Order: sequence, then C-alpha cells, then structure tokens
Amino acid sequence: MDIQKRVNELFQALVEIRRDFHMYPELSENEHRTCDRICEYLDQWGIEYEKGIAQTGIVAIVKGKKDGKTVGARADIDALPIIEQNDLPFQSVYKGVMHACGHDVHTTIHLGVAKLFKEMENDLEGNVKIFFQPAEETIGGADRMIKEGCLQNPHVDYVTSLHLMPYIDVGYVELKYGKVNAATNEFCIKVSGKSSHGAYPEQSIDAIVTAGYIITALQTFVSRSISPLSSAVVTLGQIHGGIKNNIIPAEVIMSGTLRTLDPDTRIYAKEKIRQIVENTAMAHGASAVIEFEEGYPALINDDEVVGILKDTAQNLLGSDNVLFKEFPSMGADDFSFFCKATKAAYYNLGCGNHKRGWTAPIHSECFMVDEECIKIGVILQTQTLIQLLKK
Repeated sequence: MDIQKRVNELFQALVEIRRDFHMYPELSENEHRTCDRICEYLDQWGIEYEKGIAQTGIVAIVKGKKDGKTVGARADIDALPIIEQNDLPFQSVYKGVMHACGHDVHTTIHLGVAKLFKEMENDLEGNVKIFFQPAEETIGGADRMIKEGCLQNPHVDYVTSLHLMPYIDVGYVELKYGKVNAATNEFCIKVSGKSSHGAYPEQSIDAIVTAGYIITALQTFVSRSISPLSSAVVTLGQIHGGIKNNIIPAEVIMSGTLRTLDPDTRIYAKEKIRQIVENTAMAHGASAVIEFEEGYPALINDDEVVGILKDTAQNLLGSDNVLFKEFPSMGADDFSFFCKATKAAYYNLGCGNHKRGWTAPIHSECFMVDEECIKIGVILQTQTLIQLLKK
C-alpha cells in the first residue's frame, strides 16, 4: 500500500470524524458517546475490538495473516472542563467541556491507523492493537487498562503514543530520549494546634503560624535538599484554616503536589518533606501529619523505540523537521504506565500554525489545531508500527 496516498484519500473523512468528536467532548470516566462512536467506526470497517476496558475504554486489534510480534498505539479520548472560546462551526455543544488537549485528534489519528492496518491485514506479519483510553486527565485510565489485561492475549512488545503540541508548527515532530515527563504525587498536610481567643495568644498553639513556617520551610526544600542535576517541584495549591478573625484556630489543612523525574528522587523527596512537616510543627508545639497519594510515574521513553521513531520521522518529514526536546517536562501523562509495562515511546506532534496565529497552549480555551497534523500523525504512527513489527 502507498500509505501517504491512502491517507490523502481518507483525509477529509478523518477531518469530519475529528470535528464530530470535538463537537461532543466528554469528561473523564464519562466518555460514553465517544466510546460508542469509536465502536461504530470499528464495526463499519470490520475491525475486531473489546469494549468496556476500564469502563469506557476500547482495545481494537488487527490480526495479521502471518505470525509475528504484537505492537500497539495509545489514543486518549477524554476532554477537559473548559469553556471553549473558539468560534467554530463544530464548537463544543457542551458548555464547560472542551477538547482543549487534542484528544479528539489523537482518537481520530488512531482510528485512521486502525483502518489502514485492516486494509493491510493480508500482508501483515504480526498484530496491531489500538488502545482507546479513557481518563488520562484524571485518574489514570492507562493503569486501569493495563491491569485489566490490554497488553496481554497476545502480549504487546512495543507501544507508541503521540501528543499534539501547538508551540510546534504542523509538519514538525519533537522527540526525546529517556525522561520525558514527571511523576506526580498529591499530598495533604493537617496541622493540629490549640485554639484560643485572639486576645490570649499565650493560651494557644497557633496552627496558622505553624502552617506558615511549614510553607516557608518547603520553599527551600528543592534548593537545599535536591541535587541541581535532578529535578523536583513542590507546589502548595490550597490552604484552609480558621472560622473567625479573632479566634486562633486549632487546625489548618493544606494540599499540593510533588513532581519528580526519577524513582529515587521521588522516594527521597517524600521522606524529606515528611520530616520537614513533622519537625517544623513540633518546633512550634504543634503536630502535623502528611498523606501522599500516588499519581502517575515518570514517563521514561525506551531508546530503541525512539530510534525507530526518529528514522521513520526523518524519512517522512526530513531531518530538519525532526526536533529533539532538550529538557523533560514537569507535566505528567499516564502513558508512563505503558512505558513501565513494556518498551514504549511518546512524542509531540506539531499542530500549531504561527502564520494563522494558532499557537494557544493546550488546556486553554482558545486551543486550536491545524488539521493537517492528522495526516502526519496517521502516516507516522502507521509506518513506525510497521518498523516495530519488523524488529
């Protein structure tokens, strides 16, 4: 098959598919219409699939007529709670819900990939799985799909995924070896003191003052406890305490996030933060407890898969259009669970258009996509998976 020619033939249909998904976005764990529409296309094209993985997820599979490896690709399908500000004929019909992270395009690209492989199945050596994954933006649908067996029966040897990136113009891709995204941990700190009237502070153990010292201590944690050759970010996003302006409260609740780029730093950072919180409170006669919630692990690409992506992208786009990201992002993506489970790699697909002013960042109400990126995404994902099948 001439893949580029075939994608050009399918392009307008894929644009219409994308616009339908964009018009009817659904939040994490509620992607019911999206799931049904994906299944309608798979049924129409005669592609085998399993529905209901991680509730609203789908695993499609194209089985080659010849034995070989099994490779996979992930498309996240959920939207964000954002009010769209773009004036489009296919603008979101659900006020306060928007595909502001490009998952409508991710889904469309991988439907195109599935269709191409179905058309090539007689010559296919091995199998191709496409994971239409829910809840990337919230609870980590990737982890749930993997635990429910999406990488088994047959076992998946390699997985790829892409993410739209508006600071990169359409026609370019951005790759990175090794560390790509940070691990996340949410935490909650409860500071306990003793309440008193503001006129009699000596009778209190001031939870607000204690919390203030904890906040100050945490601001120096990264600069004095983490090597400058490593990376960590501590953010306190909420603080709640007190009931009246002349009452010293007995309790303050604070919450935030910790982001790190490698497992050792993650373990060390959690323990060090715990020590700072508990000992700072103790020094003020109060007590404090901190609870961490495990989020996504760090996303670390497999170098072998990145090498295949690089060669494939350079053949498709030319060396000058294949960019390499110098530093990892402290943002997170649950594709990291795939990277932990098998050989996998994740890259950024340019979707911006600086000449037309389409450069608004992801997760913004004006996020706009140059739909030509759909062509490049389908071709690049398809050709990369073909090369991985040959490994």
